[in-house]
Amino acid sequence: MSYTAIVLAGSRPGGDPLAETFGSDLKPLILIAGEPMVRRPVRALLGSECIGNVVVLSQAPDRISAALPEDRRLTVRKSDDTIAATLLALCWDRSVTWPLLVTTADHALLDPAMIDEFCRAANGADIAVGVVERANLLRRLPDARRTWLKFRGGAYTGANLFALASPKAAAAIELWRSVEQDRKKGWRIVSLLGPLVLIGTLLRLLSIDNALNLLGRRFGLSVKAVKLSNPLAGVDVDKVEDHALAEAIFAGRE
Repeated sequence: MSYTAIVLAGSRPGGDPLAETFGSDLKPLILIAGEPMVRRPVRALLGSECIGNVVVLSQAPDRISAALPEDRRLTVRKSDDTIAATLLALCWDRSVTWPLLVTTADHALLDPAMIDEFCRAANGADIAVGVVERANLLRRLPDARRTWLKFRGGAYTGANLFALASPKAAAAIELWRSVEQDRKKGWRIVSLLGPLVLIGTLLRLLSIDNALNLLGRRFGLSVKAVKLSNPLAGVDVDKVEDHALAEAIFAGRE
């Protein structure tokens, strides 16, 4: 199956502290190992055998476009102000070819092997969410700090990879809109599933698969967690220490 890849390269309302730290007003243009951050996940997507076309979405499409490689499969379009609004607009855009793989411009360590593993495992689900298990990540990066969602059988961090099989995903995106500003708070994300599931998760009574099955049942969708083997899939560049880590990995100093 060939996916249309969507790269979210927008800016937060009111500015981004990380971008300001590195002297930019656009986070996707922060340099990592000598090139704009957004260029790295885009190049990885273009190198994946599971990706057909790549669409980059930004509030500043001209500036982002200038930082990207030239490829006939790549287009840059203007985004909405928030992630949820941007994804909902895609759901009703008849020019979009489904299924979609959604990732972010700050996924600087993304590579084609991660993408191929995710896409193959996501096939057959209405929505698939990429995750990395904590023990797997900490074996490679013992000092890494991530947002962990804790379930029976393990704790997981998001891998900024999402598969949407069809516009039916709009119902779940509408729900996501309600916690988008608190997406770094694990309990707020789990609260999407309702109070009983939140309590069950806090008490470690539910596995991640149980929780996503319940979420899917709420909308009549199949929702799947894809547990990625490469721990670097769970590292995005959201803080100064993340930037230093990415630089060290590319320089071989990890």
